[in-house]
Amino acid sequence: MHPSSIPARLGLLAGLALFCAPPHAARAQTLPDVEASPSETPSPDLAAPNDPWEGFNRGAFKFNRGFDRFLIGPMARGYMKVTPRVVRGRVSSFVANLAEPRTAINDLAQGRPRAAGVTASRFVINTTAGGLGLFDVGGKLGLEGHKGDFGQTLGRYGARPGRYIVLPLMGPATLRDGAGRLVDMMTDPVAMATAGGATMFGSIRSTATVLDGRANADGFFRALDDAADPYAMMQSAYLQNRADLVRQARGGVQVLPDFDAATIEP
Repeated sequence: MHPSSIPARLGLLAGLALFCAPPHAARAQTLPDVEASPSETPSPDLAAPNDPWEGFNRGAFKFNRGFDRFLIGPMARGYMKVTPRVVRGRVSSFVANLAEPRTAINDLAQGRPRAAGVTASRFVINTTAGGLGLFDVGGKLGLEGHKGDFGQTLGRYGARPGRYIVLPLMGPATLRDGAGRLVDMMTDPVAMATAGGATMFGSIRSTATVLDGRANADGFFRALDDAADPYAMMQSAYLQNRADLVRQARGGVQVLPDFDAATIEP
């Protein structure tokens, strides 16, 4: 294999992380600079699923499940088996730290400069004192992290989720959040600073993202195997998670089931 093809292939696997990292519980906290939304104002994200493409979506979901069963899942479980929990924790911190600049940009776009300052401070502290993000020193100093992406930003300003869609190799999305993913990918400061996946660092990031995302979600994937309708379970979990992220951006708080805590050890 030509060396230059390795980053490209790993870049493709990085895309798979969008499928392999289904609903992580959003951090339950009221974000700074946002007034709490009135409880009587219902979120459009909580409406019944808009799934007119269900036939296609179920086919794509079945394809993704097969791909995971024969490739990504075994890779992740092998990683879990040979890597101590403490090391996997450091990998999770490393991956999360690289997402902080993107979150800070979305904090600013959502009109929350204080939240952006906290996020930026976390990135600087964890990248330096935390050894490139391997340790969450910022969290120990009281700088709590949170998630942020452009789909959430659009939701904060009232954009409805739109139709639900499952993309082959990319997993569940809505039209709003799918567009948000593209914007996040094109404006990711870390990817731009490191030439994306075309560098050794980009390859390491892609590989770590895939393995970490899938390993953390292993308990959820096992639960899917036992579900009466895995498609409906994935759809419900994804849409609830996205609704919660938008709610937090608007100032609300809700605690969703912690799928990461359900990880089953080998």
